[in-house]
Amino acid sequence: MDYNNFIATISDKQPPVSVSSYLQALWYDAKGYWEQSHNIVQDIHDDTGSWIHAYLHRKEGDTGNARYWYSRAGRPFPGFSLQEEWEQMVKELLEAGY
Repeated sequence: MDYNNFIATISDKQPPVSVSSYLQALWYDAKGYWEQSHNIVQDIHDDTGSWIHAYLHRKEGDTGNARYWYSRAGRPFPGFSLQEEWEQMVKELLEAGY
């Protein structure tokens, strides 16, 4: 799946079954289901899960918690928009085959 195909699925009722939990979490976030997205990533205990977790808390406005998760992910706190970060995450994950 490429980025444009992933974006096209956001109008669907369910995330694509062929994508990882990471991408499912970002799919739910794009649909406006922050809680569903958070429920998925809080059970993923690796750097990528921590990155998505950080992004979600940044989006929520909880900067302190977001900084903690960015640190766990080994990533700096971003100096660009949430939309740009979401796009970056999706593109990186799809390119990595997730």
